[in-house]
Amino acid sequence: LQLVESGGGLVQPGESLRLSCAASGLSFDYHSIGWFRQAPGKEREGVSCVSANGATTNYVDSVKGRFTISRDNAKNTVYLQMNNLKPEDTAVYYCAADALCRMPLRGSEYDSWGQGTRVTVSS
Repeated sequence: LQLVESGGGLVQPGESLRLSCAASGLSFDYHSIGWFRQAPGKEREGVSCVSANGATTNYVDSVKGRFTISRDNAKNTVYLQMNNLKPEDTAVYYCAADALCRMPLRGSEYDSWGQGTRVTVSS
């Protein structure tokens, strides 16, 4: 399974972005997908995950009510809709695959990492 992120960019506080994680490979439907982020000088943080069938979603507390994760298995794509962005959301965002969507998101349990997409929130 190979994952490619897109959709990052520079936005002002309060604005929105939608990140995409496009997968190639025959096993996408069997994998949960997680979004992680890493800000400059900080450790990687798990942000959200969605189960293989989309029925289960989880979020880190700092993004609850602002971010929404979803997936379209027909398009082999997972989305992260990010609303009301804050400067502290600035980071490189990565998606990765795992068997289960569970909290806390541990990067060590995920594989097939994408190359990341940069999100900058600044006025």
